[in-house]
Amino acid sequence: MIRKIVNIDESKCNGCGLCVHACHEGAIELIDGKAVLISDEYCDGLGDCLPECPTNAITIIERESKAYDEEAVAQKIAERMKKTEEKPLPCGCPGTAAKMIERKPLKVASTVKASNRKASSEESLSELRQWPVQLRLINTEAPYLKNADLLVAADCTAYAYANFHSDFIKDHITVIGCPKLDDVKYYEEKLAEILRKNNIKSITVVRMEVPCCGGIVSAVKNAMLNSQTIVPYKEVTISTDGNVI
Repeated sequence: MIRKIVNIDESKCNGCGLCVHACHEGAIELIDGKAVLISDEYCDGLGDCLPECPTNAITIIERESKAYDEEAVAQKIAERMKKTEEKPLPCGCPGTAAKMIERKPLKVASTVKASNRKASSEESLSELRQWPVQLRLINTEAPYLKNADLLVAADCTAYAYANFHSDFIKDHITVIGCPKLDDVKYYEEKLAEILRKNNIKSITVVRMEVPCCGGIVSAVKNAMLNSQTIVPYKEVTISTDGNVI
């Protein structure tokens, strides 16, 4: 049959993966660093992926293709969800246990030492308030989440921005993830659950300037919409050379 369906120009695709996360039917996957329509039957032709593509590599065309198969899509989504279900680590790793981290003020032996201390040394103190930090490992009922100001950060931001602890982690509960490597749909569901259960006071998102990092922004916004919990929101973008844009 002739119908509308997405068409991906491989020469324009930069492999950011935003279209993969935008396609709720799972019709697009990254293969060898390029977005690929894996099956005509999974594509409904509505084009939710189009506005997410930063390089305009995706268009809607009309061509001969198989009909959209809603049942096949439902099965694929169910399989994807099963893969992302949280399961206890077989080793019972204690490193995933939730805990608060108490931060005490730095004690200086004398005013002479205090005056000689460089300002940068204070900036190097850790401001992390809880463990773990990986979003996939966070217990959505951990007590430290209650009434928290939440920092949702892309993995690379802390390496790119020198004063990440003092400028962003301080006074926040921190969760991190990589929208390029993980399933953003899972992030949405996990964050929505956190919002529903914990009376979160605010969310700050820190992302890198690269296009694929937009996935963590959409995950947070969709989580707020899906949980019907809208809180004060702030978004900060870090350049690859380590500056706030």
